Amino acid sequence: MQTSPQPIDPRRLRLRRMKLAASGLLVLMLAGFALSHAMGLRGGWAWLAAFCEAAAVGALADWFAVVALFRRPLGLPIPHTAIVPRSKDRLANSLAVFVRDHFLAPESLLEKLRVFDPAARLGQWLAEPEQARRLAGMARGWALQALDLLDESAVRVAIQQFVVGRLRSWNAAGTAGEVLGILTADGRHQELLDEALKRIGRWLDNPAVKARASALIVRYARREWPKLMGTVDLIKPVEEIGDSLAQRIAAAALEELQLVLSTPGHPLRKDYEEWLSGYVVRLRSDPDLAARVEEIKQNLIDHPAVQDYVRGLWDQVHATLRTNLETPDSTLARHLERSLQALGEALGRDPSLREALNTHLTSAAESLTTRLRSGVTDHIAQTMKNWDERQLTEIVELAVGRDLQYIRFNGTLVGGLIGLVLHALVVLTPL
Repeated sequence: MQTSPQPIDPRRLRLRRMKLAASGLLVLMLAGFALSHAMGLRGGWAWLAAFCEAAAVGALADWFAVVALFRRPLGLPIPHTAIVPRSKDRLANSLAVFVRDHFLAPESLLEKLRVFDPAARLGQWLAEPEQARRLAGMARGWALQALDLLDESAVRVAIQQFVVGRLRSWNAAGTAGEVLGILTADGRHQELLDEALKRIGRWLDNPAVKARASALIVRYARREWPKLMGTVDLIKPVEEIGDSLAQRIAAAALEELQLVLSTPGHPLRKDYEEWLSGYVVRLRSDPDLAARVEEIKQNLIDHPAVQDYVRGLWDQVHATLRTNLETPDSTLARHLERSLQALGEALGRDPSLREALNTHLTSAAESLTTRLRSGVTDHIAQTMKNWDERQLTEIVELAVGRDLQYIRFNGTLVGGLIGLVLHALVVLTPL
C-alpha cells in the first residue's frame, strides 16, 4: 500500500529560497571581483573590484557566523561553532526559567486576574438566557458522557454494598424509640390515637363490615351449637339474629369509641399512655427487645425481594438521569438553566458575592500557580533536553533562519559599501 507523500513545510521552502538567494549574491560578488581583475582593474573596474572584494569578505564572514550557530562550517571542528546544539541543555534551562519568571510569576498573574474581574464577567455572561441555556446543554452533555463511562456493574455492586451496609449498621430499636419519643411529646400520640379511633369507627359503621360480622356470628353459632341453632331457626332465622347482634355490637363499639374520644382521662387513654411510654423505655434500654427488633430488621434485609430492590436502585436512578439529561426541556434541564441564570443575576447585583467569588478564584489560582511553576519549568527543560540536536537545530532554524539570511544580505551590501569607502580614501588621499 502506497502512502501519500508528506506535505513540505512552507517555512522550510522559504528558508531554502533565502539561503539560495544569499549564496547567489555571494557568487555574484566573487564573479564581479574576478571580472574586474580580468579587465585590468582600470577606471570603474577598480571601483567594482573594491566593492565586490569587500562584499564577498562580508558575505563569507556572515555566512560563517550564521552557519556556526547551527552546525560546524564545512564540517570542520572549529571551536565555538555549532552553538545551538552544543548549548541544548543550557538553552533548555534558560528558556524554562524565563517562562517561569515572566509567564508564571504568581504576582503578575494574580494582578491580571484581579483586573479581569472574572466574577463580574461570569455574571454578565450567565445573565443572558441564551448563554445559560448553552452552558446547561454543555453540562448535560458532560453528565451523559460521565454516565456512559461508568461501569454499571461496579456501581450497582457499590450501591448495594453501601445501602445494605448502612441498613445493617442502623440501630433500628434506638431509632424506633426516638421516633416514638417524638410522637409522645406534647400529646401528639393522643392525636394519633384519636385519628386511629375515628378510622376504626368509620370502619365499624360500614354496612359491608357489619354484614361480614353478622355472617361470622351465624357461621360460628351454627358450628358450635348446631342443635340450638336448628331450634332457633323454627322461631326466627338465625341470620336476622346475627344481623341484629352485629348492629348492636357495632353500635356499642361506636358508643365506646365516642366516649373515649370525648373523655381526655378515659381509662383506655391512660392504658395507652402507660403502654406506649413503657414501650419507648424498653426500646431504649431493654437488650432483649432490641435484639428481637434487630433480628426482624436483619431478616427483612436478607429477604430476596429487598435485595432485588436494592440491586435495582441504580437501574432506576440511571434511567431517570439519562431521560432527564437527554431531554432539553426536562425538569432537570430547566432547573439547571434557571439556576445558572439566577447565579448570573445574583453576581450582577451583589458586590459581596462577586468579591467572595473573586477571592476564591484568586486563592485557587495562586495555589495552582505555585504548584505548577516547578512542574512546568521541569517539563519544558526536560522536553527540550530530550530533543536530539538535529531536531532542536531544525526548530530554531525554521523559526529565525530567514532573518539570519537577511544578515548575510546586509553583510554583503555593507561590506561592499565599506570597500568603496576604503577605495575612495586610497584614491583620493594624496601620497
